[in-house]
Amino acid sequence: MDSRYLRALVAVADNGGISAAAHALGYAQSSVSAQLKRLEADLGVSVLVRAGTGAALTEAGHRLLPYAREALALEERMRRAARGDRTRLRIGAQESLAHVWVPEVLAALEYGAGGPDTGADVVLTVAQRRSLERSFAAGELDLVFQYDNGVRAVGPSAVVGHDRTVLVAAPGHPLAGQREKVSAEQLLRYDFLVAERGCTSEMLVDRFGQDMLAGAQQTLLQGSFAALLRLIGHGHGVTLLPELSVARELREGELVELRPTEPIRPLSIVAQWHPRLGPAETAVHTLLDLARRADPLPEATQAAHAS
Repeated sequence: MDSRYLRALVAVADNGGISAAAHALGYAQSSVSAQLKRLEADLGVSVLVRAGTGAALTEAGHRLLPYAREALALEERMRRAARGDRTRLRIGAQESLAHVWVPEVLAALEYGAGGPDTGADVVLTVAQRRSLERSFAAGELDLVFQYDNGVRAVGPSAVVGHDRTVLVAAPGHPLAGQREKVSAEQLLRYDFLVAERGCTSEMLVDRFGQDMLAGAQQTLLQGSFAALLRLIGHGHGVTLLPELSVARELREGELVELRPTEPIRPLSIVAQWHPRLGPAETAVHTLLDLARRADPLPEATQAAHAS
């Protein structure tokens, strides 16, 4: 099957129509239409519904789409292998992980810490969980790093690290100066900030904060992780975050950790990857090993925090 046909299908799915797909590919609209018709002739099914307002994928087209993405990714890997280029690895990470930890792991890969001939040209996508999950399911990412949300991953996955969960506020927050631990009743008096639906702070409330924050007023920012940190730093409420994501702010005194009466369990860092990545599999498994070596919360420390 001609890869141009698959590329045309993916372009229509990504751009919302044949005209927009043709523009993105740099082809005439008639050429893209002809490629799609040849694809349908090869398959014996319709993959698009054409209408005056554009085109949409049929059920068959939606079933084909992830395989088309996978085939195109494989074609690129074959071309790079034939030219002697380094393999390309498309990685996704939550913003709270990409803040500190992921760059250190990628730097170790680039500097050869995994051994000779294990490097890769890395393309890093930083986004919130739902966006990463969509991109991974669509075959646009080879490997993703996320904090464990308690949902079992489909396909190859592994725990590669752990992190403390911390309750943070500004140094001038009313709860920051008290010597005794913060009770659930005290927390309910203040806003609890969440960057957006599906973000790490909201997930941590769902998994670990129910005992402390049941009934708390949650305020959605509909913004970035950086905006969340700025607002917390200016005294606008409290939030629950992985320690990695606020390590610098805690160290510099821009934020302080509150000590709740209810203990908060550590959380896991989970990697998920696609099978059948060809030459990229070596880079993936090297990166997983480097991630485990860079575990921010070693096993002995995990046990101490859990007790």
